[in-house]
Amino acid sequence: MTVSRALRDGASIAAETRDKIMKAVEQLGYVLDQSAGSLSSKRTGFVAVLVPSINNSNFADTARGLTDALQGSGLQLLLGYTDYLIEKEEELIESMLRRRPEAIVVTGGKHTPRGRKLLEKAGIPVIETWDLPPKAVRHVVGFSNAEAAEALVRYLHEKGYRKIGFIGGTSNRDTRGADRRLGYERAMAALGLMDTRIISFGTPPISMKQGGEALAQLIEQWPDVEAAICVSDLSAFGALTECQRRKIPVPNRIAIAGFGDFEISSCSHPSITTVGVNCYDIGRRSGELLLRAIEGERARRPIAAETIMTQYSVIARDSA
Repeated sequence: MTVSRALRDGASIAAETRDKIMKAVEQLGYVLDQSAGSLSSKRTGFVAVLVPSINNSNFADTARGLTDALQGSGLQLLLGYTDYLIEKEEELIESMLRRRPEAIVVTGGKHTPRGRKLLEKAGIPVIETWDLPPKAVRHVVGFSNAEAAEALVRYLHEKGYRKIGFIGGTSNRDTRGADRRLGYERAMAALGLMDTRIISFGTPPISMKQGGEALAQLIEQWPDVEAAICVSDLSAFGALTECQRRKIPVPNRIAIAGFGDFEISSCSHPSITTVGVNCYDIGRRSGELLLRAIEGERARRPIAAETIMTQYSVIARDSA
């Protein structure tokens, strides 16, 4: 009991006794097992966060924003990697909930029926990010990928482009990519440009190499294409490189645009027109919302569901 008190913050114990115990802890390399205390207090000290990819700088920035917002709160992130598969997301949701997180953050608003039910019945704060789902589980921090893609089409239209193509994946595995394609189709129809040029190539997320191969297919199928919107900046960079390989001038012969404002889009030559979505801010604002939601749960005064709209903008650069 004395050791237990010594290892508990704020417990009453003689300083000399605490010092002796802490020296023994240091020598043994002992780490306190908090699982029993967590069961009784329901404070496990961690938040589950599910992201589609661990090597995508956008999602890394979102995780960094979350971490910074939670700094000093005593809460830590436990990351899960879905590989853009909602079926894998379902498995991870169940696995994470078994560990009793104090909250869970997921990427996107589309889930399997069972995954959604697990989130709804979790009894902890749930935040869906990077999306604006029509029917949220609880809290939302994000933006409409479809509307952002529409804004990009309108920008290209204002620049005089009419024969605009879209390069995306072969499936709806990347639900945000599917929404961007939907936004492209909606904007083209609204502008009276009914001759859509869509290339579905590669399993999401599309790589630079696949972006180049898709651009070659786009030009082969529609030689008169004037601009290509790529589902991400990585595929846009691949498309740009393929143009350089073929000695096709960008943007004089064909304009290239991406999505996400990856660092590579500003460093490439020519630099790539894209949509900036402030990934770090999505994480930071999610973290701030989490802190309020968790505090409400601990005080048994749950906060009302919130939807926080994050900003996006078309970033005009040399490629378009």
